[in-house]
Amino acid sequence: MSEYRPYGTGPPKTQQEERISLLEAQVSTLADAVRALATSLESIPTKDVSHVDEAARGARMAHEILLARNL
Repeated sequence: MSEYRPYGTGPPKTQQEERISLLEAQVSTLADAVRALATSLESIPTKDVSHVDEAARGARMAHEILLARNL
């Protein structure tokens, strides 16, 4: 007889499916970090101090995103 599973639950994930889920989460995290960094760098055509501060803030945010998600 097969193991009872409540409605809506499938068979346990295979090792490959677990790895794919992990990779998808990591790619999503990297996309968030790149987006934060790119947003802070979008409007930096000069060496204006406020733009440099904005770039540094974006870099810190990207770094914090990666650290928070253990990457």
